Amino acid sequence: MQKVLNYINGEWVEPKVTEYLDVVNPATGELLGRTPVCGPDDVAAAAQAASQALPGWRRTPAQERVQYLFKLRDLMKANMDEISRTIVMECGKTFEEAKAEMVRAIENVEVACGMPILSKGEIAEDIAPGIDEIMIRQPVGVCATICPFNFPGMIPFWYLPYAIACGNTYIIKPSEKVPLTMQLIFKLIEQIGLPKGVINLVNGAKEAVDAILDHPVIRGITFVGSTPVARYIYRRAAEQGKRVQAQGGAKNPVIILPDADMEMATKIIADSAFGCAGQRCLAVSLAVTVGEARNEFTELICDAASSRVVGYGLDAGVQMGPVINHASKTRIEQFITQGSQGGAKVCVDGRGTVIKGYEKGSFVRPTIVADVRPGDELWKTEIFGPVLGLMHVNTIDEAIALANSHVYGNQASLFTSSGSAARKFRYEVEAGNVGINIGVAAPMAFFPFSGWKESFFGDLHGQGMDAVEFFTQKKVVIERWPKEWTRKF
Repeated sequence: MQKVLNYINGEWVEPKVTEYLDVVNPATGELLGRTPVCGPDDVAAAAQAASQALPGWRRTPAQERVQYLFKLRDLMKANMDEISRTIVMECGKTFEEAKAEMVRAIENVEVACGMPILSKGEIAEDIAPGIDEIMIRQPVGVCATICPFNFPGMIPFWYLPYAIACGNTYIIKPSEKVPLTMQLIFKLIEQIGLPKGVINLVNGAKEAVDAILDHPVIRGITFVGSTPVARYIYRRAAEQGKRVQAQGGAKNPVIILPDADMEMATKIIADSAFGCAGQRCLAVSLAVTVGEARNEFTELICDAASSRVVGYGLDAGVQMGPVINHASKTRIEQFITQGSQGGAKVCVDGRGTVIKGYEKGSFVRPTIVADVRPGDELWKTEIFGPVLGLMHVNTIDEAIALANSHVYGNQASLFTSSGSAARKFRYEVEAGNVGINIGVAAPMAFFPFSGWKESFFGDLHGQGMDAVEFFTQKKVVIERWPKEWTRKF
């Protein structure tokens, strides 16, 4: 069983706490470690270390700061398999899903390595006779990320590399459910030779989160999780004048037109809905068929769900792993039951799943529920599991209106062979990430990870130039140097 430590001021620290939370392999039920439930004292120690490191780190030229990121990128590549296995064991993904997660994390490190050009300012000469105006970017200060359980290796890197490349110092608070991935990654960070205090790690749960939100030294906060928690974090931190990016929940619709390539659409949509056991914010959770697409797609997607191989993600041939824990399994199964009792039809039922050899695991097989109606819980609520609801309308206008009527706006996708329909969809749909014949519209690292409506609270998103904007504050300088003030040589 692994001991979970904090990493503060360049050293591993064993927290002096009395409460711990179990870290359990969701496939096997094995106890992997115990997360210390840290509080304000631990957060304060990390904030103090980051604050003390800030002046020197800020003065380090950007081209020198990114050299550490180049080293980290190489170490992450060299250790990708070990990191991925850790993600599988504590998070439940398949090995290939975990590796894909780490590829995306590394992409963000690589983009942040371009900070010497990304963080350049602007200048305009002679805005008035003899007066120049300059805009420069300076770091915000000490920043922190409050991480979710579903992508323990990737989501911290939506923010961390950009923050330190811009001259900020940083604190990571992993999810208490999956702390081991960051334990391993921080062992790599320890090897790259950063000055003490530039990057710190504090474990814990809500008490640690509140301490991060309230600590006066911490000036910028990023978060990914459910909408109720995102709203709470945004409000509490913003009330104290902090910058906040808070990514919330989702209920992502996919629209299937009759002219779509049905076999391709089915494969991609199944991968989106059931990949990572449906535990990702870009998972398709509502499939809306239009017109004649209904019968063929329903048959194909039910076959795809029924045939998906479920098991432990380190075993060969497994296509989907467990959900994060037994509480999540119970919650997902209750939603399926509630939907069936409310008139929806369970076409493929994943409840009561037991995998031979892994009887203690938290498994829910892929589930298809047809005849979902607007207003049903299966329509309203982010289930965060391998459950796909089916709906039907007669026209693309009805489908777009249905998608836009939801409070969430994280992702929406369309499957069609019509360029006209695709343009109409991307123009009218109210979602921050849009896929055309794409099931998971995950932006590359040099684009922002967008999100609209109640899927996001804030102004600037993660990744790309949005991250540069978030982790820098603009200073405008207006200069006049009259000739008589100029020293003559």
